[in-house]
Amino acid sequence: MKKRKFSFNQASVDYYLGGSISQLKEIADPRHTVLVTDENIYTRHAKRFKPWNTIVLKPGEAYKVQATADEIITQLIEMEADRKTTLVGVGGGVITDLTGYVASIYMRGIPFGFVPTSLLAMVDASIGGKNGIDVGVYKNLAGTVRQPSFILYDMSFLNSLPEKEWRNGFAEIIKHASIRDASMFAELEKNSLAFYRRRRADTDMLVRRNALLKTKVVQGDEFEEGDRKLLNFGHTLGHALENQYELSHGEAISIGMVYASSLSENLLGFKDKERVVGLLQKYGLPVRAEFDKDLVMKVLKMDKKRQRESISFILLKRIGKAVIQPISIEEIYRSL
Repeated sequence: MKKRKFSFNQASVDYYLGGSISQLKEIADPRHTVLVTDENIYTRHAKRFKPWNTIVLKPGEAYKVQATADEIITQLIEMEADRKTTLVGVGGGVITDLTGYVASIYMRGIPFGFVPTSLLAMVDASIGGKNGIDVGVYKNLAGTVRQPSFILYDMSFLNSLPEKEWRNGFAEIIKHASIRDASMFAELEKNSLAFYRRRRADTDMLVRRNALLKTKVVQGDEFEEGDRKLLNFGHTLGHALENQYELSHGEAISIGMVYASSLSENLLGFKDKERVVGLLQKYGLPVRAEFDKDLVMKVLKMDKKRQRESISFILLKRIGKAVIQPISIEEIYRSL
């Protein structure tokens, strides 16, 4: 297990690469630690949770809400968890979001860490300190920005990951390549989902490359005042679609990236829209959807990147180079 420390504005985070959840006891004291996971992870990996106090939640985005946060807090009270208790989220993006959010508000803040179990959580959701909950159809409308103490990468969790969740993770990987890494984009074009599922060493390297890419962006702009906004490529429309149409995160973001690529083509002369579309299709992600644009616009207007009558959209000048472009709400409505 290799440890790397990354410094942010108000905290540092230890990344444990190539580790195992069996080594968690070397990082967190089991007597003063509570794990948070969901029924799917707990059922598949029950033996791994035996030494730990564990809170087991219903799985899925539908439960990433305040009622679930209240449920966790109630169980922490029953366990007599205090300000020295460490909360550890073992799961995908829903679990890491809920864990970080609850840890930030329980007793005004307790330590927390993550053991991401999905590809999406490994390359995106567990990194950067954004932790939140949904309010109705509005994604991540309530939340905090607070860094975990550690992230422990146990790649063996990918062995039981369903193919749909691999596709979800690759949506974020393709996003990273599109905005910041043209050589990774070309590598993804050369390979395939089956290639990475079969060749675990290549997957390990890809996860590390993406984790480092996002970490560097966040280190430069932890509170999203500048370049961190670039990580929202595809997310503006994607989040407006996700909960209304019961799409997975990766599916929604994929459609959002195609829309943003079209805007990039129309507004900036972006020449590689078809490469983006083709790559998303290659990794089994959708590139089109029918939707009620009035309903979607109602949600989109509440996007956190809105400033008065415009929204900061992330567009591509070229593969590997993204820019922030304010676009009026009226123009977005017309383009939908």
